[in-house]
Amino acid sequence: MEEFHLDQPFRLENGQVLASIKIAYHTYGQLNDNADNAVWICHALTANSDVTRWWPGMVGENHIVNPRTHFIVCANILGSCYGTSGPLSNNPDTGNIYFSDFPAVTIRDMVRAHILLRQHLGIRQIAMMMGGSMGGYQALEWCVMEPDIVRDLFLIATSAAETAWGVAIHTAQRLAIEADSSWKNKNEDAGAAGLKAARAIGILTYRNYTIMKEKQSDPDTEKLDGYRASSYMHYQGDKLARRFNAYSYWLLTKAMDTHNISRGRGGDLKKVLSSMRQRTLIIGITSDILCPVDEQKFIADYIPDCAMVTIDSIYGHDGFMVESEKVGDCLRRWMKK
Repeated sequence: MEEFHLDQPFRLENGQVLASIKIAYHTYGQLNDNADNAVWICHALTANSDVTRWWPGMVGENHIVNPRTHFIVCANILGSCYGTSGPLSNNPDTGNIYFSDFPAVTIRDMVRAHILLRQHLGIRQIAMMMGGSMGGYQALEWCVMEPDIVRDLFLIATSAAETAWGVAIHTAQRLAIEADSSWKNKNEDAGAAGLKAARAIGILTYRNYTIMKEKQSDPDTEKLDGYRASSYMHYQGDKLARRFNAYSYWLLTKAMDTHNISRGRGGDLKKVLSSMRQRTLIIGITSDILCPVDEQKFIADYIPDCAMVTIDSIYGHDGFMVESEKVGDCLRRWMKK
């Protein structure tokens, strides 16, 4: 992991200013002489910049996004807890950790920070921008902000604006965190129990009825407690609580709520999408209940040069990471065209 330090004020969309920012990032491969072979991968809510770990089968040697031909970049988003400036960073104005004092950020703020990293790395053109879920929010925003920089765009399981359904889910997750009596304590473990509950809410939307019934049903019909599905939810909540932070989760779900590429651009999503110049592939997953296929169809209907593919998967929203072989095959065929 590498770090980029911007030792000057960074103004956020809401007008607040961070005195400086740090961005944690990974690169794979080499930038070519024309500085135009970059593939930039935007990560989702609780992922990090080490894309080869969370998107196996898609990125790395012998995969469709290959460091032998591409200069691959994945940077941790503003507000996260994996090295980029966020609630667990030191506030230079006070000398203390920010915790709940870290200001609200938007998807647009995240992209503006990463544009500074792009410039620092000397990338003149991004050959392909990639993103799934919240990563797709960033990728879409970036294509609108720098239309001459991004050539091709690959999106999966994402939308042009956060939906009322998404905002409602995030609000329920934040209510779970806020109900934790330790929430806003000045320590890294604040809200951990609430984060566990928030993750459980999330899992219900990342998967679906079919996969839960198939994988988590109990063969023992005599049980009165200790059900497999219950253990699975506890396991998923504990796993996230060990590796992530409630302050970042709360902040980043707020950032997701701000996603709308038409904000400040006339308020017409169709018009903004129609203005996009990138050659685009978008994939929808049939069983995705968090960001349904209708959201991807809307994007495909209005981006002028856009192909859409729908893949069958029982894994719901998480299918964008689980179904690497199917996704990679679709991307490979599209890139060859």
